[in-house]
Amino acid sequence: MSKVAAIQMASGPNVKANLAEAEKLIKIASQQGAQLVVLPENFALMGMNETDKVKIAEDAGSGLLHDFLKEQAAKHNIWLVGGTIPMRSEEAGKVYSASLLFNSEGELVHRYDKIHLFDVTIEASNESYTESETISPGDKIVVVETPFGRLGIAVCYDLRFPELFRALVEQGMEICAVPSAFTSLTGRAHWEPLLRARAIENLSFMIAAGQGGYHVAGRETHGDSMVVDPWGLVLNRLPHGTGVVVADIDIAKLEHTRKMFPALEHKRFECILSLK
Repeated sequence: MSKVAAIQMASGPNVKANLAEAEKLIKIASQQGAQLVVLPENFALMGMNETDKVKIAEDAGSGLLHDFLKEQAAKHNIWLVGGTIPMRSEEAGKVYSASLLFNSEGELVHRYDKIHLFDVTIEASNESYTESETISPGDKIVVVETPFGRLGIAVCYDLRFPELFRALVEQGMEICAVPSAFTSLTGRAHWEPLLRARAIENLSFMIAAGQGGYHVAGRETHGDSMVVDPWGLVLNRLPHGTGVVVADIDIAKLEHTRKMFPALEHKRFECILSLK
């Protein structure tokens, strides 16, 4: 059995302040025994404008945000999913929304670049988002062997695409980290149902770390960070405010559930993930 944590924040445009808040919450998670900690999407910056992220973009293997994650993982002897940070793209004026996974020695184990970009209009709240204007999509899924089980990573809008999660589970995923920044309106309607559905469909644990609260730029995010087990049960959650959600996950229980309820073996269609 392993203890995992999802961190919930309400990040703003001040990177140093966001890192200080993240450091405090990582410490709390570690003190509560968490061995695997997941930060939310855009934990280091929720800017005033979408282009703000481009200004702080980092190159692979270096930079303030990279070094912060590396140091926190080593300092607290934890595996750390670094939410997302902006990393330079080959496309001018764009970044990758990259989730970096560090092990307990502070070594970068893998990187996942968000595949599905949030280009939507939400009429009910008069919100419009076009992530593709400043973000380049990733083109590779990630599943990594860890001491806690085989870990997949997906980010926010990815949650709406079950074929991605089926591809992850076909690569051996047992746990999925889901750093997110769901809007308040879409979160109220869809966040929990989507998380529980992805857990149930793939008989996998979901560690969902969200932005939650009011942001300086005027945006409101849903929060409700949670850990969901392979049967779709919510093990722990934080509906509102900044803080830490800690829960125990048991891979032996997952294996038993998959054996007794072998839905993954009963599928009749193969998932072919074709990235544009």
